Amino acid sequence: MVQSVPNNAALEVQFVTVHGHRRAFVKAGEGPALLLLHGLGCDHTTWSPVIAKLAKKYTVIAPDLLGHGQSAKPRADYSVGGYANGMRDLLTVLNIDKVTVVGHSLGGGVAMQFAYQFPERTERMVLVAPGGLGPEVTAIIRAVGLPGFKSAMTVLTLPGIRHLGLAGMRALSRSGMTMTHDLDEVADIYESFKDPATRSAIAHVVRAVVDARGQIVTMVDRAYLTQAMPMLVVWGSEDRVIPVKHATTVSMIAPGAQVEVLGNSGHFPHKDHPERFVKILNDFIRSTQPASYHRGRWRTLLRNGPIAPASEQLHLARAVPIA
Repeated sequence: MVQSVPNNAALEVQFVTVHGHRRAFVKAGEGPALLLLHGLGCDHTTWSPVIAKLAKKYTVIAPDLLGHGQSAKPRADYSVGGYANGMRDLLTVLNIDKVTVVGHSLGGGVAMQFAYQFPERTERMVLVAPGGLGPEVTAIIRAVGLPGFKSAMTVLTLPGIRHLGLAGMRALSRSGMTMTHDLDEVADIYESFKDPATRSAIAHVVRAVVDARGQIVTMVDRAYLTQAMPMLVVWGSEDRVIPVKHATTVSMIAPGAQVEVLGNSGHFPHKDHPERFVKILNDFIRSTQPASYHRGRWRTLLRNGPIAPASEQLHLARAVPIA
């Protein structure tokens, strides 16, 4: 059963139940399909600055991942593989066969996994400041996975403390200082943690992909498979969440990928520079042919493997100096 309610952005938030769990999403426009996947602690509204522009040329599907936004927050599988399966099933229910998958941060890791698990359904891959390209990640995210996170956040989200923290973050974000990029977005995530179900779900997500040493899940050892699929990577030059040096890693492990680093931008380049982001995405789609899955070619790539051994690829990814 599908239900819908209007929201403030004039986009219709729809709900569909898959495997017994409510999934929220927005769908807009007509044309080739774009699947927009948000990052940790966010929801489909992270794409609000670009959805209307993209919907002029594409069918845009922007879901709230399980455990986020208006989707259900069950005790469930919050791995990137589980998320990729969920996106396949959502697209199947919506009768959408193939997509260009666009993923930000955690959503970038899900996009990589989706393309790897379902190459027959992926035309292109667009990664926006994605996870999965190196171990480094901000200490704040690592802290979410620690045993005391939920207890500490219960205290930190008490009304008086939360309001003070939110006011401080938003005041700093208006200061214009470089180090305060993304604080508005961080404030929104902090606000969402007042819900115990959200706190629990986000902690499960982080433990699936990050430990005390950083990111666990990586696509580095499978990057050679992108030879069969157009890939675009967009990063902000001042990203303090996942370092922009990972964009250099992309150039080394997937030399055919297009890499764009946007100046004066943090972890949310699609929000910092929406017009430029849309232009980059439009130009990329216009200038590339959608991948056409061929079992024989995929088999050959898997049999031949990467040019360098996986261990060497991983070492290379970790050895890139910070510019």
